[in-house]
Amino acid sequence: MNGPLRLALVGTGFLAHTRARCWRRVYGHAVEVVVASRDRARAAAFAREHGLAGAHTIDEALADGSLALVDLCVANRAHRELTERAARAGKHVLCTKPLTAFWGQGLAGDASAEAVASTDRATMLARAVEDAEAMLAACADAGVRLFYGENWVFAPAIRRAAELGAAAQGTIRELRGWESHSGSHSAYARDWRHTGGGALLRLGAHPVGAMLWLKRREGARPVSVTAELAGEANALEGAGTCAIRFDDGCLGIAHGSDHMLGGMQSHLTVLASDHRFECALSPIDTLRAYAPEHGTFGAEPIMEKISGQAGWTTPIPDEDWSSGQQGLLQAVADSLASGAAPEADGALGLETVRVLYAAYQSAAEGRRITLR
Repeated sequence: MNGPLRLALVGTGFLAHTRARCWRRVYGHAVEVVVASRDRARAAAFAREHGLAGAHTIDEALADGSLALVDLCVANRAHRELTERAARAGKHVLCTKPLTAFWGQGLAGDASAEAVASTDRATMLARAVEDAEAMLAACADAGVRLFYGENWVFAPAIRRAAELGAAAQGTIRELRGWESHSGSHSAYARDWRHTGGGALLRLGAHPVGAMLWLKRREGARPVSVTAELAGEANALEGAGTCAIRFDDGCLGIAHGSDHMLGGMQSHLTVLASDHRFECALSPIDTLRAYAPEHGTFGAEPIMEKISGQAGWTTPIPDEDWSSGQQGLLQAVADSLASGAAPEADGALGLETVRVLYAAYQSAAEGRRITLR
């Protein structure tokens, strides 16, 4: 990569704001960011807010030969289309989690939310995996990189645990991970046609991705999935748990929930034959604060999803860093500059999608699903 890394941040929602902050702090590389949206006015307002280099429509960004990368912060249903278009335009792709989802592709006409939700889960699994495989193939054929935006892989707690684990002699025997909070920021998250799943897909994707990454480092792969969901049939689940069996006998338990009040909880436990790790991403107690009432600290943020400032809280000194979002973008920039293979790549995204939709099939059919 010669000269600055010029990229298009595609989307203007909650995640795009996080990415705009983090791209600004990438070190060791000159980075220039433009924002792209289907709505030019929205893109222009976003660019002004974050001091970005420019604002484009998506079509303009994909046609801009000076842009080397697109960072996709868009609804799940747009991931495959935009990845394939970007690859054809010769651009590397960073795609947020989950890599793909089932939102009704293959159904006749403009399918309703009810029609999408009632699709049998084996079909959902097949279509989501098909899309993920197509994204990997499009990038491989075009000779561009597909980065999977799993920030947990780059969270400092998990990175350090992986380093210590690599120095140990033991192997991981059990993994337990969860992300829980009080519900998504996005209205899209409440519609099957945009998300393709509920809390297990949106939140459980993080611990699942981290578990698969850690076990991939040991040469192990998932072989079966069993799951349970909370909620009515065909509704977007408010909570879900899946058990992942690996081919070396390791068991991973991943949980996602929208029922957690009092701020977000993101945690990974690693139980190995000769060590144990407790990886806290949120909350962390390096800082504790007390306020007699909400508003004491003005508009200053405390942590994601907390409802107020009153009482004792645990303000996170740098949530972008502790969550791994900052490390993710640093890793993407480093990889493009050095030519090194991504640690969180399209293959990790594909395997995460396969596990998550096998979990939906397991919950619907009441049985263990063997992965091919």
